[in-house]
Amino acid sequence: MAKGTVIQKILANHLVSGSGVPGDPAAIRIDQTLTQDATGTMAYLELEAMGTGKVKTELSVSYVDHNMLQMGPENPNDHLYLQSVAAAHGIRFSRPGNGICHQVHLERFGVPGKTLLGSDSHTPTGGGIGMMAIGAGGLDVALAMAGKPFRLAYPKIIGIRLTGKLRPWVAAKDIILKVLSILTTKGNVGCMVEYFGPGVATLSVPQRATVTNMGAELGVTTSVFPSDASTRAFLEAQGRGSVWTELVADADAEYDRVIDIDLSTLEPMAACPSSPDNIKTVAELSGMKVNQVIIGSCTNSSYRDLSIVAGMLKGRKVHPNVSLDIAPGSRQVLAMLAADGKLADIVSAGARILECGCGPCIGQGQSPANGTVTVRTFNRNFPGRSGTKGDQSYLVSPETACAAALTGEFTSPLTLDFAYPVFEDPKSFTVDDSMILPPADDPASVEIIRKPTIGAPPNCKPLPEKLDGVVVIKTGDKTSTDDIMPAGAYLKYRSNIPEYAKAVFAQTNVPGKPTFAERASAVRDSGRQAVIVGRDSFGQGSSREHAAICPMYLGVKAVIAIAIERIIRANMINFGILPLTFANPADYDRIDPEDTVEIADLRKAVQESSITATVKKPGGESFQIQLNLNVSDEDRVILTAGGRLNVK
Repeated sequence: MAKGTVIQKILANHLVSGSGVPGDPAAIRIDQTLTQDATGTMAYLELEAMGTGKVKTELSVSYVDHNMLQMGPENPNDHLYLQSVAAAHGIRFSRPGNGICHQVHLERFGVPGKTLLGSDSHTPTGGGIGMMAIGAGGLDVALAMAGKPFRLAYPKIIGIRLTGKLRPWVAAKDIILKVLSILTTKGNVGCMVEYFGPGVATLSVPQRATVTNMGAELGVTTSVFPSDASTRAFLEAQGRGSVWTELVADADAEYDRVIDIDLSTLEPMAACPSSPDNIKTVAELSGMKVNQVIIGSCTNSSYRDLSIVAGMLKGRKVHPNVSLDIAPGSRQVLAMLAADGKLADIVSAGARILECGCGPCIGQGQSPANGTVTVRTFNRNFPGRSGTKGDQSYLVSPETACAAALTGEFTSPLTLDFAYPVFEDPKSFTVDDSMILPPADDPASVEIIRKPTIGAPPNCKPLPEKLDGVVVIKTGDKTSTDDIMPAGAYLKYRSNIPEYAKAVFAQTNVPGKPTFAERASAVRDSGRQAVIVGRDSFGQGSSREHAAICPMYLGVKAVIAIAIERIIRANMINFGILPLTFANPADYDRIDPEDTVEIADLRKAVQESSITATVKKPGGESFQIQLNLNVSDEDRVILTAGGRLNVK
């Protein structure tokens, strides 16, 4: 294998095209894919539209973990489709209740040195096992299943050197919160993060996976740990020791930037409302009353995490003013907690046990009461993501969350009057893969089940000759995909684009006034195009391609922003939306809703990196601005065709 960093070694082994110069276009071979039900339904409809038979990857797995509540037929209809389409295309199917995709994939399928592309932004969880695991839109994952390489910018590599060892009560979550306090959630597009140094050896795979999982909030392409003795021990305990391979950076490996973190100096931290990089120490929040605590999500639902929680709860009771909810990350975790008595300790303390799935992390239940504080071990706290408008959501470690549940307020676990629970990584995990269904031996015999709520892939129209755009909305910094395309109760419409499109920018709608969807549709129906104007870090967060598909359906043809995040940028290109950035960021302040934006000879303009646009005010004033279209030659072909599915 090539010399250098772990990231450089994996890239060298998978590079299909590209110079290897940071920022230049590159393409890599994908070994494995994963999907989840919120994004997977559309991904498989797109796979079918390509006419692909059996998938070309080494392994592809379809998980059901997001939309498991069956309030109406929409979710179970999707589950039937997902199970049957997986059987017909050589894909394994993880049934509802088997667990969160990232937790299960880490346990049962992750392989050091392999590439994994997933239609979920937290796919980088796999970096905890030494994989190059990348989140992407469903169409990019469908293309990978069809045997196509994944296109990306060759990355700059941020090296994070870990020294020392975590103290009791300080958790892996505090490592990534520290990194977020340094790098923030914006400005890291085109980078990958690699952890190295003597402190790495003190962290188990579940701890590393917490760090790489929430690394998605940095906006980097992925985060990776080396594959070492700890990795080997984890895989052997899962009965998969044969897939282990050592993968570490060379002693003379060079990084584009190095950040030093001494683990022994860290203390419990929290991400405060309403951004994962709004970091304070728990000590600073001490005494703040807490009404709800939820422990789980793909960030913090491992057997290790919940064993620590069980140890803290044993013989104690949850504070009477706190609702404590716990969601194990996988059936394996739940079975082991039940077998060793820890589940009984959790239940006896007064906790509520939720299904093994994503649930409240994406607003599927357990919304907090108005005007109350909710403390969660999740990865995102964007405004309203919990399902409650104006929510006060804090992100913390399981240790800090449990301390709040016991005391009824923010309490640094360092100040608790009992000892840190004793925990040793198991020598063997309970293995039961009976809820992971293999593909059919005879795919041709499989009838793909399509209930009435299963829609069709979106119909993208070719690029018009001219952009005759109307600014329908202007947003500020850090517009997330939750802002654009809310999850929660709306997610059940993910297979019905016309219905789901009604929810675009739903949180901005004002009662009694036309919604964003109505305003954009009116522009579309007039023969013009809708334009969205954003500021910095537009589209951060989830990989859900519906944040591009639904605006496209409503007639949005361009997004103009100071900076656009990686995944949504790729999704916009895939569905024919121009990802334009201001050449002069000050021009953001000159544009307002209802202004028109015109680009003459648009088909010619998209072949250039610099584009001149004319902005006209409703009163008649007009001026020109310069916009950048920094995309590859292949992207320009896709945009001209109106979307990736139109390119044959």
